[in-house]
Amino acid sequence: MDYTIRRITKDDKAVFIEMSREFYSSEAVLNSIDDSFHFNTFDELMRSDVYLECFIFETDKGEIAGYALLDKMFSHEVGGMLVWVEELYVRPGFQGHGIGNSFFAYLEKNVPAARYRLETEPENEGARALYRRKGFRELEYLQMVKDICEK
Repeated sequence: MDYTIRRITKDDKAVFIEMSREFYSSEAVLNSIDDSFHFNTFDELMRSDVYLECFIFETDKGEIAGYALLDKMFSHEVGGMLVWVEELYVRPGFQGHGIGNSFFAYLEKNVPAARYRLETEPENEGARALYRRKGFRELEYLQMVKDICEK
């Protein structure tokens, strides 16, 4: 399956809101996340890409396969930009098609950082194994990091 990775635009509001609801579907009940959360996140994305950035995964047929939301900050600990992959969501039906692999290759080429950080679910050993192969190491609290440059 062929797809592209592109930055989100104002025209993607409806699909972002829909996927954000899907991503938080189980947590929404537990943490009382309402629609204002999704709308506020989108509005923040449209104001600036300095700290928050979002990418859409789109098939060659125009179907939206998923998205990734990044939180970027300067870190004295790592001596440069820390990019946290806050959310990485691939819709059912598109999983297992290499989107995760392609996104991290795209990220390293197009979003420079001293360290990439992500969080994975403990039961998702497939994803954890994938990120280990990509050079990530595990930290506490389900986080994994990949240092790009030496301190």
